[in-house]
Amino acid sequence: MLRKFGVFAALCLAAASVALYVGCSSSPPDSPSAAGTSQPQKATEPGAGKDGEHAHKPGGHGGIIVEIGRDNYHAEAVFEKGGTLRVYLLGKDEAKVQEVESQVLTGYAKPDGGAEATPFTLRPVPQPGDTDGKTSQFVGKLPQELWGKKVEVTVPSITIAGERFRFGFKSSTETHDEDMPARMAEEEERSLYLTPGGKYTAEDIKANGGQTASEKFRGQMASHDLKPRPGDKICPITLTKANSKFVWVVSGKTYEFCCPPCVDEFVQTAKEHPEAIKEPQEYVKKD
Repeated sequence: MLRKFGVFAALCLAAASVALYVGCSSSPPDSPSAAGTSQPQKATEPGAGKDGEHAHKPGGHGGIIVEIGRDNYHAEAVFEKGGTLRVYLLGKDEAKVQEVESQVLTGYAKPDGGAEATPFTLRPVPQPGDTDGKTSQFVGKLPQELWGKKVEVTVPSITIAGERFRFGFKSSTETHDEDMPARMAEEEERSLYLTPGGKYTAEDIKANGGQTASEKFRGQMASHDLKPRPGDKICPITLTKANSKFVWVVSGKTYEFCCPPCVDEFVQTAKEHPEAIKEPQEYVKKD
């Protein structure tokens, strides 16, 4: 059955309230490779950005938006089941994809509030459309002992446009719900979207372009209006105001959502509990 509003509001708004190490709170934790480098690295300082504040929206993949280099660039960090961490690079405008020279990154992860960090590797995994020799995505596996836990991650060195930067972030938020599911792993996501079941048909898959929500909405930024007005369309999952750019066809009918992770949940519900799916016109704010 559809889950209660509180859990999914937390899921969709997690990135908006996350306490970042970079620019939004304290400096990133020290790491072994950060010391003794021969070139200066640009670390984001607390309070950097327009008017000393940040209002980063949740990422298009449902991840955490991270500032790099005092708002020079951004990244979206997505934690998946099985310890996978994806880092999508974005421009100063968070809606734009940022390519960088292909490079292998070293990250340092530790338990939230812990003292000892463990290194892991983030490898370049170019997205469709990336220029040869460049990438806009890095993928790695967290140390196994940290899978599914609240962690702090630091990347002490990434080269962008010939300059070196350092950034870090947390996987948890102040309003984190322990039962809140992580974004789906890629294989699980493709299975969800590309196989029919319940009210989700083969015709729906074709109508949605034979792709997943994260593929269809890549690079698009979500925003959340918690106070829809009477007559506004609302997201079937969070009951916040729906966004007309996040649409998905189920049972031959078009539904609108607030962000891509809600599409995941709705499609899963349509397949496993089709009786819970209402007609699109039912998802409207009443007086």
